[in-house]
Amino acid sequence: MVGSALMGSITGSAIANTVTTGAFTIPMMKRVGYSRHESAGVEAAASTGGQLLPPVMGAGAFVMAEMMGVPYADIVKVAIIPALMYFAVVFLFVDILARKNGIGGLPADQIPRLRTTLAAGWHFIAPLVLLITLLLAYVPPLQAGMYAIGALFAVAMLRSASRLTLADMGEVFALTARNVLAVSVATGVAGIIVGVVGLTGLGLKLSGMIVGAAAGSLLLTLVLVALASLVLGLGLPVTAAYIVLIVLAGPALTELGLPLIVAHMIVYWYSQDSNVTPPVALAAFSASGIAGASPTRTGFAAWKFAKGLYLIPVLMAYSAIMLDGSLGEIVFSVVGGMVGLVAFAVALEGFLLRPARLWERALLLVSGVLVFMPGTTTDLVGIAVTAALVALQFRGRRPAPRPRCAPPLRR
Repeated sequence: MVGSALMGSITGSAIANTVTTGAFTIPMMKRVGYSRHESAGVEAAASTGGQLLPPVMGAGAFVMAEMMGVPYADIVKVAIIPALMYFAVVFLFVDILARKNGIGGLPADQIPRLRTTLAAGWHFIAPLVLLITLLLAYVPPLQAGMYAIGALFAVAMLRSASRLTLADMGEVFALTARNVLAVSVATGVAGIIVGVVGLTGLGLKLSGMIVGAAAGSLLLTLVLVALASLVLGLGLPVTAAYIVLIVLAGPALTELGLPLIVAHMIVYWYSQDSNVTPPVALAAFSASGIAGASPTRTGFAAWKFAKGLYLIPVLMAYSAIMLDGSLGEIVFSVVGGMVGLVAFAVALEGFLLRPARLWERALLLVSGVLVFMPGTTTDLVGIAVTAALVALQFRGRRPAPRPRCAPPLRR
């Protein structure tokens, strides 16, 4: 999870993240006891979250800053809490599966030493730190990226193991051209759609239709936006889907009273769902190939682990997790939101410290819904019910299975 989260700052693509980190994380998860589709699903969900986690998010976040005319650092500030909540939910699913199946970790002699690992590549940290510092200092993203590329080239030439030859530099330019081509074409076509929508007034008309179809309900509007995002994601990359959807549906969200940055962030989150949502779950299907698992089972596993991708935008709309309230309101929103997410996770998995009974799962679902409904009273009731059910788990828990470690590597 942590590796895929941080790798999102480098790849900028959930699919590339899945293929890159999944090549060694998925076999490792399978060795310690996770099933094939669970291993692939965790990797796909974590890689998708890599596009949501600051300080360097996916390409759509830079497009968002450009469209709203705000510094990228302002996007980072409001994105950090929802992103951490997303990974907390994925971690909870991973931990529940480990408890349920008695999964342990790798033997100590198979874990690389931190000092040895950092000694081999510590110099590559400097360009990333420079990029983050420049972005947080409100340096334009294009300029910050150029400085970081220059710093990366300089540090690569310091050591013989990472030094680039002329052939290597030619390969860098070729790889860059191939990687940029798909995004450039997609965003170019999306730009044409945006222009047509703006000149013809279709965007305002469509927004009015969405608000009318939802009868003025913000929750129903969010559901319609999520469905539209899923349909767009069947044929468009996530960045292009975000651009098209924010032009078509963004006015509907702002018309219902949401701040502009909240509307953009909600659409940006929903635009990531094509990575983990069947029938076209691109990151999950890529992970299933590495794991040798069924693409369909992997897709549904990733869809379950990435549940925060669909629920946290509701919190963005109805609570203060986007830093649009006092400190007390923000803390209460985060705590309440996490309680609701825990309730949904335990209800879906049917286990926390022991198997949950059917009536417990039903009550957890109800309490999760109460937490996500607007209103302090419903939040407090949902939190109280969830706390009581978790306390019952502690009282009736069974002895945990003895964790089993991965078998030693054959030499």
